[in-house]
Amino acid sequence: MRIAIVGCGAVGSFYGARLLRAGEDVHFLLRSDYEVVRREGVRILSIEGDFIVRPVAARRPEEIGPCDWVIIALKTTANHAFGELLPPLVGPQTRLLTLQNGLGNEEALAALFGPERVLGGLCFVCLNRIAPGVIRHMAHGHIVLGEFQRPPGPDAHRIADAFQRAGIRCRVADNLERAHWEKLVWNIPFNGVGVAGIVGQEALLAGRVPETWTARRCLPTDELLADPGWERLVRELMAEVIAVGRALGHDIPDSFADENIERTRCMGDYRASTLLDFEKGMPLELESLFLEPQRVARRLGVPTPRLDALCAVLCELDARRAAGRLPETT
Repeated sequence: MRIAIVGCGAVGSFYGARLLRAGEDVHFLLRSDYEVVRREGVRILSIEGDFIVRPVAARRPEEIGPCDWVIIALKTTANHAFGELLPPLVGPQTRLLTLQNGLGNEEALAALFGPERVLGGLCFVCLNRIAPGVIRHMAHGHIVLGEFQRPPGPDAHRIADAFQRAGIRCRVADNLERAHWEKLVWNIPFNGVGVAGIVGQEALLAGRVPETWTARRCLPTDELLADPGWERLVRELMAEVIAVGRALGHDIPDSFADENIERTRCMGDYRASTLLDFEKGMPLELESLFLEPQRVARRLGVPTPRLDALCAVLCELDARRAAGRLPETT
């Protein structure tokens, strides 16, 4: 299959490299890493074995042209660029698979290309981009994918088989919306509290950022689970997300929170992607990861006081970041 990877950070580079190593015809659409990848390839430092691949590197989508599959791994803050980046890659039979965080990504693709072309995937993996063209893989790696607004068809199984051949465990979900809410059970607390925790527990629980304060550093997963107060907040957020999922008709059990907690303990001091973005001064993925889930909860009448406080703090932190008014972290 001819596959284009759009968004060649940690997620796009890792899965694209695995597909390329398995024999697929993979093309990377690159910006800042173009020269390094063209010259040296993509290097994966993995718990499952290190390797280097040399994808076809392109700076413009027109250099790649129409593909069988377009895999999108952009930050959701870049979704406004869909209309510029994706049309040259899309032919009559092209399918689009988004591996992005949160809610609303499939809808944005469907508005441009039609819902019948769109699939969504959730990546359960610990990855960081540690240098241009270099990805560190620390744990996990499986994907859950499904068709947008319909049961899975042959194409969903076809791309899942490609991931399986690449050594990536991949499950085709009957209900993509449920899979999204299951992933949010992890993403909202560990991405959100990991950043918002810099204001301290008392301020975060109150949903406020002090006018003057000494910022703490962002909190990796092991620190969140080592402190009883932070772990309690993580569990309360998980319970709220599960409650919203149930209100949508998805029977997510209470035990799902415990399963996520235990799976996270083996990650060590993993720094989720939102922490890395914040520390680099980049915009946060507020809409897809936090604000849209909050809007769904409000529409359904599900109380989410912990999520409301988290959203208030994250929005204020992001606004201060944009204005250059954040203190140095300790």
